[in-house]
Amino acid sequence: MKQLEHLITRRIHSTYMKRLFSPIIYLIFLTIIWFYTPMQSMVQPQVITDQDCISVLSDSGTQYIHATLSQLNFTGYTQKRFGIVTGYYYYTLRDDGCYLVLLSPHTCEEGLPQIPVINIRASIRRSPATLRILSEHIAGDLNWTKAGVEKQVSNCIISEPGFGVIINRLLLFCYFVSGLYALICIILYLLYAHFPILSPAGRQLGLYGKSSELLAQAEEELATLPQLATEDMYITEHFFIAFANKGVAVIPISEIIWIYKHSTLHNILWYHLRISYTLHITANKHLYIQFPKNMKSDIDGIIDYLAEANHDILVGFNEKNRKTVQAMPGVTRFTDGLIAFLKQKI
Repeated sequence: MKQLEHLITRRIHSTYMKRLFSPIIYLIFLTIIWFYTPMQSMVQPQVITDQDCISVLSDSGTQYIHATLSQLNFTGYTQKRFGIVTGYYYYTLRDDGCYLVLLSPHTCEEGLPQIPVINIRASIRRSPATLRILSEHIAGDLNWTKAGVEKQVSNCIISEPGFGVIINRLLLFCYFVSGLYALICIILYLLYAHFPILSPAGRQLGLYGKSSELLAQAEEELATLPQLATEDMYITEHFFIAFANKGVAVIPISEIIWIYKHSTLHNILWYHLRISYTLHITANKHLYIQFPKNMKSDIDGIIDYLAEANHDILVGFNEKNRKTVQAMPGVTRFTDGLIAFLKQKI
């Protein structure tokens, strides 16, 4: 049958080429975030010099900076959260004006009176509520008016703790880890699509012999005369073959040790829509695969044929079969949890 020639490799190729779509779209999404949000400046904060006006940078959208500040003087005020001091307020004079600087306790050694020079990564906080409160207190200390203080002090606070807050670090971690995962998926899917032997289906066959030879044999048997065929599942003389959106499975019939099905009732609120059936196959070498969303007649036909083709296969889910499979060499109670975790669904 011409339409079945090289069907396994063709389906592996098409499956993983389709799966490329999601990680590629996600990487495009991450790229947009990188260039159109402050994400890039968190990783590469803009280095500023004495000639740069921090207020102007803030107006242009710069949020994170790397600055060298000199002649910082402690104001006597601190920032507290939940009763714990998380920052110390200093002021410094720059070419572009006077700025309040919030330093972390470690950087300022918990409130040094003066700091000659310091190099920090910080965020620019524009017109925060704390600035108005500080202006009132500083005005009282200096016998100035609040308006006078606000005229002399920039409405931007340079905050070192604001640069490395936990939420920022968590965002960066999720950003890069998820991006790396998407990139790895793209590389793997391309490898699987162009080298089917490297795909999960090829690696599964490798458990029972030389995967290239077994795959070629399965292709030949499927192309010449499949002995049973449903919409997505085929049985040849020596292999059970299944196709699904998530992948392809090719299992030697002689290696299957247990098969059973279970039903799933699909509801929307109190309405029963339909019942689908999942075929479970356990094979030697710790291979466990599920085939969900199938018709009962298709699964019953597959189970009956496999049981007839290999009389050693245990059929049906019951305690006796479960204990029999569990007692087989290499399957122990210790691995039950791991087995459940590693179950593959196609």
